[in-house]
Amino acid sequence: MRNNRTNVRSTPSASWALRAALGGLNAASPALAARFGERLFLTPPRHRVPARERHALASGHRFDVPFQGGRLRAWRFGPDAPEVLLAHGWGGRGGQMFPFVGPLLDAGRSVALFDAPAHGASSGRIASVPLFAAALRAVASQLGTIRGVVAHSMGAPATAFAALEGLTLDAAVFVGPPRNPAAFFDEFCAALAMGEPLAKAVRERLETRFGARLGEFDLLHWAGRLRLPLLVVHDEDDQEVPWHSGEAIARAWEGAALLTTSGLGHRRVLRDPEVVARATAFLVERLANGGLACERCGRLVRGCWSEGRLCGACGLEAHLFSPTLRPIGAA
Repeated sequence: MRNNRTNVRSTPSASWALRAALGGLNAASPALAARFGERLFLTPPRHRVPARERHALASGHRFDVPFQGGRLRAWRFGPDAPEVLLAHGWGGRGGQMFPFVGPLLDAGRSVALFDAPAHGASSGRIASVPLFAAALRAVASQLGTIRGVVAHSMGAPATAFAALEGLTLDAAVFVGPPRNPAAFFDEFCAALAMGEPLAKAVRERLETRFGARLGEFDLLHWAGRLRLPLLVVHDEDDQEVPWHSGEAIARAWEGAALLTTSGLGHRRVLRDPEVVARATAFLVERLANGGLACERCGRLVRGCWSEGRLCGACGLEAHLFSPTLRPIGAA
């Protein structure tokens, strides 16, 4: 996700040029400088699609999804309607998520992936968590069968936001999830040497656009409102989104599991066979069981008790204190 903040300083000359341009514009017109700063923050980098991804995507069925006057490019894999949607991160592409396709197909789950707005082959020039979320919901709505999501980086808060906005899922996997965009905004302002008045003006423009303060997009604020079974995968050597971000999300999200890896960084983790296998197993198990999570501990529910939705352990514990509580079907 951090690529959107570091693309303004990818080289010393680019950094100097942007700082100079923004500084000069701010001296002439603070309002125009704030508008320019907002646009920079919302503009993701686009990268050339490597040959391996083009070849991989050619094995799927390409389709387009209408979206806000433009279109989203998407692909389907498998003989059936897709149940799992793969969501990339900031500055990424749908093809980066392809390593999950084969294992999910082998497990009997059809898959779809897409390019987010202003990314890959999709239309648009700006992006944000709300736009990512709206795009995810648009793709899921057109497919009509999505039950699980594997989301990388910014795709994670977008998935959570989409769920809050009504997207129904049985399970999700977040890989390298960022916790709060406000931290990246601060880095962005520092990279461009913005003074406090200009940074404040840019933030106000963004918050007016979103209809909310940047801090309100903190995943920790949303975790308690979502009962979705979740696996968080985060590499301890991630230099773009620090490990403690994923760890905090997993700790705040009731029943979530955390898988910590080492030496894979922010993107190579998507191609690691063990990570892909663990994520696939997590999704397949929960989709097969309807994604039901225990109301107390968040573990997968394998049985059903007559009061509430409890796993076997919590149901038994509750029964010790409530003799009227029985497993459905018990005499």
